[in-house]
Amino acid sequence: MITVDRLTRNYGGFRAVDDISFVARPGRVTGFLGPNGAGKTTTMRVMVGLTPATHGTVTIGGHHYKDIPNPGVHVGVLLDASAQHAGRTGREVLTIGARTMGLPDSRVEEMLHLVSLTEQEAGRRVRNYSLGMRQRLGIAHALLGDPQVLILDEPANGLDPAGIRWMRGLLKGYAERGGTVLLSSHLLNEVQLIADDIIMIGRGKIVAEGTPESLLADSGTFVRAVELDQLATALEQSGIAVAPHANGLRAEAEALQIGKVAAAQQITLIELRPTEGGLEDLFLELTADAQRDDLTEGAAE
Repeated sequence: MITVDRLTRNYGGFRAVDDISFVARPGRVTGFLGPNGAGKTTTMRVMVGLTPATHGTVTIGGHHYKDIPNPGVHVGVLLDASAQHAGRTGREVLTIGARTMGLPDSRVEEMLHLVSLTEQEAGRRVRNYSLGMRQRLGIAHALLGDPQVLILDEPANGLDPAGIRWMRGLLKGYAERGGTVLLSSHLLNEVQLIADDIIMIGRGKIVAEGTPESLLADSGTFVRAVELDQLATALEQSGIAVAPHANGLRAEAEALQIGKVAAAQQITLIELRPTEGGLEDLFLELTADAQRDDLTEGAAE
């Protein structure tokens, strides 16, 4: 597993990561979310020894990354898909990686097939790759040593919808076989589909963590009824906070509770579902003070 313990990283007078702690567990995909500049990449760089911590520690399987012998066969890393030698071919990039790790060249062909890079594409120089192809090559390199841990920074960046679905299946399957996956992403809906656990960071601090279900449990339920005013009164009398929402109500309770109140009062429900917005709304709410863009209501389009 990956254990982050009271990690802090300063750059002069700027604190990029501020005393954060969390665990990414085996057999689970952990989504690491935050706005640009929130501290995600800095944290990942500390994990793999590219940036020293100012305070605190990060261990992988109980060891610091620098102390892991032949780390590529234990930890697969993709932090920047464009940070590959532009003058080499895709096959050359993987071949050098395989030989550095002491792996047979046959492993290169396995990985090219796994990430769907064709014979022709593997023979092209990386400078001529699209961003999506570089992502696939980077994922192939991360998986080359058949590691137990994957650390991926924005792995879906540049992939088309089919590529994103492929990656989702790949990472879910990896975790189901007992692997540990930590990935950052700005594709919130995609993270909601793939992640078993979510950690949200803003301005270097963790603002929320838990399973998608637990984080969204407090986001409310949308309900419409024939007797809407009567339902609002009944819910409030039951201790459930409600507020007008679209053509119905937003209630701070699970659908089952609302259904029981409505049934007891013989109120006819028309619609009952989780409030729209999901992870995206929660993310924007919790990281509001770290957002770069200020969306002003009523601004000209």
